[in-house]
This record gives sequence, structure tokens and C-alpha cells, in this order.
Amino acid sequence: MYTALRATSQTIRKFLEARFLADPLLSGLFGGGGMVVTLNSPREMTEKPVEGLSVWLYRIIRDEQRLNDPPVRLSPSELLPPPLPLRLHYLITPVTNERFGDPETEQIIMGKVLQAFYSHPVLRGSDLQAEFFGTEIELKMRLEPMTLEEIARVWEALEGSYQLSTSYEVSLVNINPELEPEHITPVEIALPEYGVIVGSE
Repeated sequence: MYTALRATSQTIRKFLEARFLADPLLSGLFGGGGMVVTLNSPREMTEKPVEGLSVWLYRIIRDEQRLNDPPVRLSPSELLPPPLPLRLHYLITPVTNERFGDPETEQIIMGKVLQAFYSHPVLRGSDLQAEFFGTEIELKMRLEPMTLEEIARVWEALEGSYQLSTSYEVSLVNINPELEPEHITPVEIALPEYGVIVGSE
């Protein structure tokens, strides 16, 4: 499905939002305090202004290890080309301003994010949202190490000063091809062939 990117983002957002609301220390901030978990970039949150957590999809790469996957067999006579395998990279950034603008609040929010994904690194089943709901899809969350240069490049693109943030890689997300299944003639009977080995005399 081509809506897999949105479904992945909504799944992550809802998962973190539920964890914040279930936590006694954070429920006051995200429940009645006005904080939100949003898919907007940190810059967009600052411009609005909005406080909470930014879950921003900033990079999409093709999974090279899955490019040679075989076609999907829909029936004995139908083959569908394999989907495009993707790995998604999300910048996770707590954003506070005048009301809650202090490093301690941001560190508490970030700590909860790290705890949630460490304890629950695979999102599946009831965690899934939107088009993923009711499917057997699994989204694997991996804390992604970033060099100082990589971090600086991201924040330079955002045209803002660096803020406390981390990156998570999500795999595996598939985009299905916009192609009709290929019709093939299935093999019904395989007849062995015999040969005679002629040796030199």
C-alpha cells in the first residue's frame, strides 16, 4: 500500500501518546497540559507554537538487503512483483517554550521515549493504526547512532539551533507496486529426462 508511510507515522505517534497518558508524571502534561505528540518538525512546532514531542520523518532509504526478494505468489497462476522495501528514519525531539521551557521537562519526555521503545521494540497487533490495523505487519524500532556531523546536517536543514533529540530507524515498511499481477502457466507435471553417458573406449 502506498499509504504505508502515513500508517507507520500514525502508529508511532499513537503508541507514544498512549505511553505518556498512562504515566503519572507525564499525563498532566499531555492530558490536560496541552502538550501533544505531533508529526510536525521541531521548527514547525516552534513556529505555531506547540509544545510536546516531534516525531518527524526526515529520511527514507531503500533496504538493499531485500531488493532481491522473489515475487509474491497470489495464486498458482498469478505473480505480483515484490514490494519496495524501505527503512524510515524519525527524528524524535521534545519541544517546550515559555510554559514548560526547561531542560528537565525535555529530558523527562525523552527518557520516556527511550524507555518505551526499549521495552517495546516491535510494534504489532493492537499497536498498529490506520491501514495497518488488523494486519500482521511488524514495525521494528532501532535507536540509531548518529555522528556529530550527521546531527549537525539535520539541524542545519531545519535552519534552527540544535535541540535535544535522537533518531530511530523503523523497518521494514513496504510500498506495494502499482502493477497488475503477472499471469503465468503453472507447472502441472514435471517429466524427468534421461540421458546416456557415453564414455571413451
